[in-house]
Amino acid sequence: MVLSLRHQGDFQPDMSTRESRQFKTVCFAIEGMSSFSVSLYSYYIYFFMRDQFGFSGRDNLAFAALNGLIYTFSAWQGGRFGQRRGYFNALKVGFGVMILALAAGLQFNSAFGLVLATGVLNVGMCFIWPTIEALVSEGEDAAGLPRMVGIYNVVWAATNALALFCGGTLAEKFGFKTIFFLPIAVFIALLALVFWLQTHANDARTNGHESAPAPDPHRPSPAKTKAFLRMAWLANPFAYIAINTFIPMLPTLAAHFHLTPMFAGFACSLWGFVRLGTFVVLWLWTDWHYHFRWLVTAFALLIVSFATILIVPSLVAVLAAQIIFGIAIGLIYYSSLFYSMDAGKDKGEHGGIHEAAIGVGNFIGPGVGAASLQFLPQYASSGAAAVSVLLLFGLGGLVTIWKTAR
Repeated sequence: MVLSLRHQGDFQPDMSTRESRQFKTVCFAIEGMSSFSVSLYSYYIYFFMRDQFGFSGRDNLAFAALNGLIYTFSAWQGGRFGQRRGYFNALKVGFGVMILALAAGLQFNSAFGLVLATGVLNVGMCFIWPTIEALVSEGEDAAGLPRMVGIYNVVWAATNALALFCGGTLAEKFGFKTIFFLPIAVFIALLALVFWLQTHANDARTNGHESAPAPDPHRPSPAKTKAFLRMAWLANPFAYIAINTFIPMLPTLAAHFHLTPMFAGFACSLWGFVRLGTFVVLWLWTDWHYHFRWLVTAFALLIVSFATILIVPSLVAVLAAQIIFGIAIGLIYYSSLFYSMDAGKDKGEHGGIHEAAIGVGNFIGPGVGAASLQFLPQYASSGAAAVSVLLLFGLGGLVTIWKTAR
């Protein structure tokens, strides 16, 4: 693929359709490889911390909460950086920081060192996701945007689920250092690819200029668009409250059901594949756009399925609940990203806010779970119960926004 580069960092609205699709295909490849590598590390670092440093479920929840807090502030700034300084520059910073963080993590022999390295890794990630979201969305009209958001979601969900499914096998067969070495190799290759792409591609998506979608007579009113954006930005953190309370508890669940990391990956990745299937359906069927009943139903199902996974002492129930969990998570996340990109301008910054909302959930959920286990250690399910109550408050907030908007 050889595309002309006119002015580095300038938006080129005259990029041909073929060139644009080639450019975005490379962006999706970067996304998929990044997602697999980040997910491999993020899912299985909790097993590593348990085995190497004796981290309990409470310790892993506190670890996850710290990462979420870092991600919250860094994602917003990462989105703004890409919007103002150029998307390619943001990608180079992100991959560079993640390579250094993982390389440093390999050298540390203490829990504190690995916690620090993981925090730096999270900072680097915050330059990647808002940037790729903006790159694949820029310049799309009202018909093209849902297609691009759909492909984006399917790519990361597929590689994310694959990492959770096979990560335990990789760790058992090749050692837990695999979760460091493999991502480092991938990120080095992607950093080189970004430099190559910058010199060979018409940099039509790298400056973060505003790009409003083409007029569409079927678009909802600005007031309705804004209301759904607010609801989605509220719902998505709560979805990640659930996810990032569940993920750090994987080693605890595995021990409860006597599962090795490999079989824990097999059993507890079902929701990821269901989320992937949900993304495919939502991509191909767009009638759910701007319909409140879909969002509120997904939120209600999220609460029920989350509580079932972490409280009901049955592996069959956990597997069944993951199906509902994956559907609910899929619709909530898809809504947040679609409404963020459909708002029409500042896609890099909106992507940063979308990712920062994820960070809020990543912080609050594990934080509440860890605090509950700290102060109510005699109740093994206190963390899951506390987070379930928190999710109920989120459902109330969602309904309040909708009623106010109406």
